[in-house]
Amino acid sequence: MNKLSIIIPVFNEELTIFQLLEVVNNIQLNHNIQKEIIVVNDCSIDNSANEIDRYCVNYKHIKVINKPVNQGKGAALHTGIKHATGDYIIVQDADLELNPAEINLLLEPVVQNVADVVYGSRFLNGVVRDQNLLSRWANAFLTKLSNLVFGIKITDMETCYKLIPADVFKSLHLLEQRFGFEPEITAKLAKIKSLRWKEVAITYNPRNSQQGKKIGWKDGIRAVQCILKYGF
Repeated sequence: MNKLSIIIPVFNEELTIFQLLEVVNNIQLNHNIQKEIIVVNDCSIDNSANEIDRYCVNYKHIKVINKPVNQGKGAALHTGIKHATGDYIIVQDADLELNPAEINLLLEPVVQNVADVVYGSRFLNGVVRDQNLLSRWANAFLTKLSNLVFGIKITDMETCYKLIPADVFKSLHLLEQRFGFEPEITAKLAKIKSLRWKEVAITYNPRNSQQGKKIGWKDGIRAVQCILKYGF
């Protein structure tokens, strides 16, 4: 792996996007791996665009794509994937629930040639503190259902951190425009039997809807539909 593309989808994250970009931009990837940062602003209606510009004005190497219409996280990622030039791709949410420095943990199994696809699991080391009970149950249910339907064995299907070879990512015909992206990509990766999978434990600081979390119960229902649709 010579270069890693980090795609950051953004929708109404004015409170965190500047700090998030600062953290991601300052990460030193292990093994001299180069870093490509692609920000996709999904037509935010708050001050996110100005915050992105305020940071990126001094860092011209960061690619910023402003979508004219809001379509959802999945659609933003479709756009980012098209612009990625790295050997591998990973998604970084625009909030601060995950620690971008831990991207290095996901790189190791690939560098050591023991995995092709690496998921960062929020639950591999036990229960996450401060996560509400309903969210915990929903994540556990969706992961168990995806394991059953896809024929895999992981602990966190809905994780943001999915490290995937760029050529594989670009070859998949992805359809889901919103949060259904997570089960869809997992289902389609599971059908490529030659891929070696690995999970690594990551830290997780969940936020609530008052702090800007956008996924809701309707997205949970859609996730079940996507698991069944793309799994079968």
